[in-house]
Amino acid sequence: MTGFKEYDDYDALGLAELVAKKEVSPTELLDEAIARLEKVDGQLNSVPLKHYDEARAAIDAGLPDGPFTGVPFLLKDLHLLMTGTITSFGSGAFKDNVADHDSTLTERYKQAGLVIFGKSNSPEFGLAGTTEPRLYGATHNPWNTDHSPGGSSGGAAAAVAAGVLPLANASDGGGSIRIPASACGLFGMKPSRARTPLGPDRGEGWGGMSASHAVSRTVRDNAALLDATSGPAPGDPYTCPAPARPFVDDVATDPPPLRIAVTDTGPNGNSADAAVKAGLDATVKLLESLGHTVTEAAPVVDPGDMALAQIGLIASSTALALDMRGEALGRPVAQQEVENITWAIAENGRALSGTDVAKGTLLIHQFSRKVAEFMTDYDILLSPTLALPPVPLGTVNMDSDDIAAYLDINARYMPYAGLFNMTGQPSMSVPLHWTDDNLPVGMMFTGPFGDEATLFQLAGQLERAQPWAHRRPPVHAAN
Repeated sequence: MTGFKEYDDYDALGLAELVAKKEVSPTELLDEAIARLEKVDGQLNSVPLKHYDEARAAIDAGLPDGPFTGVPFLLKDLHLLMTGTITSFGSGAFKDNVADHDSTLTERYKQAGLVIFGKSNSPEFGLAGTTEPRLYGATHNPWNTDHSPGGSSGGAAAAVAAGVLPLANASDGGGSIRIPASACGLFGMKPSRARTPLGPDRGEGWGGMSASHAVSRTVRDNAALLDATSGPAPGDPYTCPAPARPFVDDVATDPPPLRIAVTDTGPNGNSADAAVKAGLDATVKLLESLGHTVTEAAPVVDPGDMALAQIGLIASSTALALDMRGEALGRPVAQQEVENITWAIAENGRALSGTDVAKGTLLIHQFSRKVAEFMTDYDILLSPTLALPPVPLGTVNMDSDDIAAYLDINARYMPYAGLFNMTGQPSMSVPLHWTDDNLPVGMMFTGPFGDEATLFQLAGQLERAQPWAHRRPPVHAAN
């Protein structure tokens, strides 16, 4: 099946080093990634948009000299554009949406030498913690194909976990990097607000709650990619403080003893189930063995205000996306072109007033100040990434007519992540636990705004203490 049997022995930086030494060519790596995708994707449905010809053309044209030159890569099928290719947002309303330019982050990926050969599956508009769009169908978790890979970057996480490639683009407006990283046994970092650019079409996503980066098998790949792609672009509405040194250097450096707050209860009052709590308890013991001080504590934020903020910013943004698509099509988007929950969210957004939306922005700024004050006493806040192990497919149903049930399962399954989209803090999921049924359970670590460095230091230390990159799910390209 494959022509490069050692492919799994290397992360993305390792593969790029082989290319630099001319021990393998970019074409050989691309052929390997394509062969691997074709082997597993019948079971996973992780990459509905294939850009094989574009990838070969990029290699033939000559790749830039970057830290990832020649390494295969996937964009998420949400917001990021690449000239001449479709970005569908997982929606029938955008199924023919061909870009006439590259997004700023796409340009930076190309400048880093990455070879983009497809777009990974996403739920419609990234509105779910699973990846089951009506347009392309459900993505399956390689650890158990009856279960969800998480969302909204579920296609990316499934492909990386299954050994198709070592890292892939992901984005996170309410947990969408960390949730699939947890569900698929990967490392995922949501960077600080404005760490990576969202231009040229947007200055921010969901009122500043959304960030774009990656899921990866190793921590150092994730850090090096952030080094290669972070920093402001002309016209950005605001910036994030520059790091003191490259993040990839932090990965190799153990942190000093850290003050870590821990909680198993989300801001909405929902807590982890027994299988997840077992992973949290084991993580606390691991941290203490590494010299860190762990104290039970958490910031207190009003869950009703959190819901108001999300409604104001997500619903109005969804309504705007459909209205702008209607303008491009020359007709309104019809209800049947989108999923039922998407339509309900958009209708909610249209019913909101300008003051409702402004209140959402005010609330997330208030949350930022409250949590920042809490973080003056702690270096890191630890919780599970998800309150449940990866749920069966169909549990989170975007085509349901019951929006209350949709909101309820979201509140029970993923109560932890969204707060840190509102506060703009860096937050990572680290694959430190597996259930008795061999399903991954990630642990979420959140740091002060702008301080990815400490998170990367801790992640590197945890990776050395309790490695995970060798673990393979039942559906894997090398099996």
